[in-house]
Amino acid sequence: MKVLMFTWEFPPLIAGGLGMACYGMIKALLAQGVKVDLVLPTREFVYFPMRKVSDVDTLPAVFVNSSQQYEYKAQKFKTLQERLEYIGISSHPETYFQFSELIKQSKALNYEYWYSENTTIEEKQLWDDISTNLQGEEELMQKVQEFTLRAERLAQILDFDIIHAHDWLCYPGGMLARKISGKPMVVHIHATEFDRAGGPGNERVHKIEHAGMSFADKVVAVSQYTAQMIMSRYRIDTAKINIVHNAFSVPEDAILAKKRIFKGPVILFLGRITLQKGPDYFLEMAEQVVATHPEARFIMAGTGDMSRKMLRRSASLKLRNRFLFTGFLNRKQVELILRASDIYVLPSISEPFGISPLEAMAFGITSIISKQSGVSEVVNHAFKIDFWNTDLWVETINHLIENPDKCIKMGIDGMHEVNLIQWDEAAAKLRQLYSATLSEHIRKSEA
Repeated sequence: MKVLMFTWEFPPLIAGGLGMACYGMIKALLAQGVKVDLVLPTREFVYFPMRKVSDVDTLPAVFVNSSQQYEYKAQKFKTLQERLEYIGISSHPETYFQFSELIKQSKALNYEYWYSENTTIEEKQLWDDISTNLQGEEELMQKVQEFTLRAERLAQILDFDIIHAHDWLCYPGGMLARKISGKPMVVHIHATEFDRAGGPGNERVHKIEHAGMSFADKVVAVSQYTAQMIMSRYRIDTAKINIVHNAFSVPEDAILAKKRIFKGPVILFLGRITLQKGPDYFLEMAEQVVATHPEARFIMAGTGDMSRKMLRRSASLKLRNRFLFTGFLNRKQVELILRASDIYVLPSISEPFGISPLEAMAFGITSIISKQSGVSEVVNHAFKIDFWNTDLWVETINHLIENPDKCIKMGIDGMHEVNLIQWDEAAAKLRQLYSATLSEHIRKSEA
């Protein structure tokens, strides 16, 4: 079986948990014999044919343009990073299309594929929603438009059995590929706009999410929490929704041994510093815990739109070196900060899943997670607290600091538990879903 997969993130192109989720997922799928043609928002027009497990680390690339492929093959790259830079894998995908050209091509696609005789009224309406809400000169929207137009060409030249699109940025491309190829599509929702915004959010994104899930043959939710959100907020047919929990596998070269950087206990926040993740609650906890335990150190690792606000707030509270900011961390730096931490905190307001807690637990760190998270459905050896109950978070952190033996035991129990949560099970569920979706698609086509 061969899958055409669209995702906005994949190592080393990482902004959040999506990249690592796709990495573990594809690696496990390859181990089970599934072939994947991966499409990323690279500067150059390439795709990544994944055929063996090691491909997730080497990222073999193929240029769509044959002359560019010839030039690429003639290059002698000293390192993997140099090769990926040549392709244009960046944490900030570039677009070289002019906006007017994007609009012209988008209109051409509308006419050619969505106004044909075999297009239903519902399909046309869904694509009209996509087209309308993708318009705009914002940089991100232009990148999504270009990504979508690339999907047209790939759908024409590649041989595949099924399409798998991750999150709203990739839904338009997946929809276009489905329309052109006639192959079924699975969409994966890792986070809704309600989750990211902590409220109504961007209406345009909502409509793209709704159109993608409505047009798809099947929808994969990362948790029961997310499935309920999809049903209640987007009114998606429950028969289409399948729950596949994320997992976490410790990298083979990871070093798990503790390496302290402070004498006192270290409490860690690791993730995007944005409203959804509850960084302001973390700062409030720090203020109260440090008043009782001045030896404690709180570390906020990551970046996001609330970074400056948190920095100013920390300064106003005069937390000084008891509350530290790391900025963006690469994978090795994440490993170092995990090795130095004692307690991990995830006070998310709305978290579809949350891979970071699994990562922390894999390093033997005692974790305290929001009840409003999908990961709380799959782990038992972690404290689970309502995000808004700051007093209980503070009480729990203080209790762990004052009882280090209990903290260590909880961390070890969590590590053993997470070691049993592997991507193999998730990949097996996806492979079964692919097969069932294909069979159902064939039956409908022959009817």
